[in-house]
Amino acid sequence: MRSARTLAVFATAVALPAAAYAQSITAPSKPKPTAVTQSAPPTQTATPESSASKLPVRRVVLYKTGVGYFEHQGQVRGDQQVTVDFTSGQLNDVLQSLTVLDLNGGRIAGVDYNSEAPLSQRLGSLRLPLGEKTDIAQFYGVLRGARLEIRSGTTEITGRLLSVERKTRVSGGTTLEVDLATLVTDSGEVRSVELTPAVTVRLADRDVNGEVSRYLSLLSSVRQQDIRRMTISANGAGERQLYVSYISEVPVWKTTYRIVLPVKNESEPLLQGWAIVDNTVGEDWNNVELSLVAGAPQSFIQQLSQPYYARRPVIALPESAQLTPQTHESAMMGGSGSVSGVVTDPSGGVIANTPVKLRAQNGDVVATSMTDSAGNYSFSDLPAGNYDIEMSGRGFNTTRVQGVSIGGGREVTQNASLQVGAVSQTVTVSSTSAGIVETDSASVSGVAGGVRGGNGSHLGNAGSVAGRGRRTGSGSGAGIGPGEGYGTGGGVPSAGTLNDARSSMAAAAEGSDLGDLFEYKLKDRVTIHKNESALVPIVQTHVTSEKVSLWSPSLNSPRPLRALWLTNSSALTLDGGSFSILENETFAGEGLTDAIKPGEKRLLSYAADLGVRVNVEGNSEPQHVTRVVVNRGTMHQTSETWRDTKYTIRNDDTTPRTMLIERPRSAGWRLADNGPTPDESTAAVYRFRENVDPKSTFTFTVRETQPVDVSYALTNIDDNQIAVFQRQKSINPELEAAFRKIVDQKNKIAEVQAQINNLDSEKDGIYDDQQRLRENLKALKGSQEERALTERYTKQLDDQENRLAEIEKQSKDLDAQHDALQAELDKMIQDLTFDIAM
Repeated sequence: MRSARTLAVFATAVALPAAAYAQSITAPSKPKPTAVTQSAPPTQTATPESSASKLPVRRVVLYKTGVGYFEHQGQVRGDQQVTVDFTSGQLNDVLQSLTVLDLNGGRIAGVDYNSEAPLSQRLGSLRLPLGEKTDIAQFYGVLRGARLEIRSGTTEITGRLLSVERKTRVSGGTTLEVDLATLVTDSGEVRSVELTPAVTVRLADRDVNGEVSRYLSLLSSVRQQDIRRMTISANGAGERQLYVSYISEVPVWKTTYRIVLPVKNESEPLLQGWAIVDNTVGEDWNNVELSLVAGAPQSFIQQLSQPYYARRPVIALPESAQLTPQTHESAMMGGSGSVSGVVTDPSGGVIANTPVKLRAQNGDVVATSMTDSAGNYSFSDLPAGNYDIEMSGRGFNTTRVQGVSIGGGREVTQNASLQVGAVSQTVTVSSTSAGIVETDSASVSGVAGGVRGGNGSHLGNAGSVAGRGRRTGSGSGAGIGPGEGYGTGGGVPSAGTLNDARSSMAAAAEGSDLGDLFEYKLKDRVTIHKNESALVPIVQTHVTSEKVSLWSPSLNSPRPLRALWLTNSSALTLDGGSFSILENETFAGEGLTDAIKPGEKRLLSYAADLGVRVNVEGNSEPQHVTRVVVNRGTMHQTSETWRDTKYTIRNDDTTPRTMLIERPRSAGWRLADNGPTPDESTAAVYRFRENVDPKSTFTFTVRETQPVDVSYALTNIDDNQIAVFQRQKSINPELEAAFRKIVDQKNKIAEVQAQINNLDSEKDGIYDDQQRLRENLKALKGSQEERALTERYTKQLDDQENRLAEIEKQSKDLDAQHDALQAELDKMIQDLTFDIAM
């Protein structure tokens, strides 16, 4: 069943002035040969006012989040309808993002599209309660009461179906299950027939036969092509430009790279990047502008037209592999580089006191310097990135060297020769790490070659670095050395190597930043038919890299990985994806990488290094005190626990190795000052670089320390504690002597306190005895014997009172002595100050 729905977009179309919006739309670029399928741009012709024509796709932007942005543009005339095809899977995205504009004064009268209810809902409208999956028993069950004609051989039975039952019978010693249909004939006779393959059943009721036919048609429609057609009605006068845009769910475009390692070490590897694009929408992309955006703009699906079903996660079965591709995080610390060089005049003489400026890629000056008496300049501790170096001197042209790649701990040499001229004249050249920059020809001696003409090797006037590739032709000029020439001079390309052919390829996309995103915009229009895919080149550049062997404990193997320590020296953001390594014109391995920003350095591992083994041994030392600080009555001890990790690297190969050893970072631990320094550090590991000669063994030890701070109150120090400090060797003799004085003073105070305590105990005993005597006196009656006891008790009380007076006097003296000793101890503790490195 089909019904029409109208989507209201009038508010959007009316609120935005057509002329203003037309200015914001990027005009289609001039058609060029397509990168995928070459085709000429179709000509837009107006159709009759009453007909509906298809509005073609003109621009497609694909995002890494699995959505695509689509723009359709075309001409309409008068009151006209145009159509846009898409699949049912696109419906929800189109409904929540559709924008329709008539750019030349017209208006949008409406947007209609065919919509179909889910199959379960359409089946529910049938008078027969049949489901999506119905077997023969269920089918006969819903036909109860229907009129049937059953034929078995020459026998024909006509009647209404009463029931279909499954019965068991024995035939030839075998038990069989058969379906037994029971009919009631028009004469009232009840008859049963076994429904065997030889029996035919016909629906005798026309209505029932029609419902079964509708049921089968609905099941068949599910397998038909799932295409939705949107019809846009535009009303207006004359020819106008119609604009339609929306987002839709599309397959995620994928990135894959090829890294071609050079035969000569002085050359830089070639990086080729390809994007895999799939067209799974409802129509062809004919001659469209295609952009690929790396990033993660937020997008979601809201079920505006479909019932919502919870989706369960799909968990892949575990798989084992010999070597799993890994990605390696970029450095958080370290990796800084330096650049230095010599500035000379055309005769080779050095130029002293020449200003040198280091600029970032945005033109900002990040550092300045002056050449010394020998013409030398240098910049150090520079973050990884691409820089420009500007040099100027009185009587010389200002020279700017562009694209100097710095970082990764490398020391870059960039020399330059200034040409005589005015400072206001600026000569711009490309960077190089060797040779002298010749500002008159913008070439590099010993690196760039000339144009080979009929009279020998020379650099023709037309053979500048504006073009790439070997050329053969005629010309005149001074030869500047051997090498590959880059020129635009006339001639026929000579037969080059496979590496030359790769180098001469140009990327089919232009890269640009879009805030947090990065866009690859294809230079040529492309054609990708629906349900087809294409592989388009997006990156073609040389990058800086170093071949290393990477070992990490996470590998759980003594064998390291072969890796490229790659610096993105291009201005492009390299999107994350897979990569393949080609070395000596053959496959060397492959792996995965995360996104790499310009100037960022990243490890790309691609194979196991079977020529190197790494062995690790650990050792720890007990805690020992490194510093003691005594101040204001408290002693602070700083102790350290040491642990050593010994790495033994064996290179069994015949070529040297540059090893990168990863050491995991542990919370609370730091590297010892007297140990090796990592070349760079990430958030999780230290990376140590070591060079290992062929057929040799190299050993180095990484020492880590964990500081522990402990505080002691000096008032609690006693002889036992001092003995512990002595065993730990955490105090020196001078501090021990000071502590002994404190302990002696505390002992004196303890002796006085003991005397005070004894007097207090004696006083308490006298009080108790006096209480006893007074109780006895009360019990005496006045007899001769009792008067003697009274005199005796009275004398004892008198003696005790005298003793109490003496105790009171002694206690006051001892309290005063105690206070004086305590005050002396407090002053001794407060005045004691030490800061000792153990």
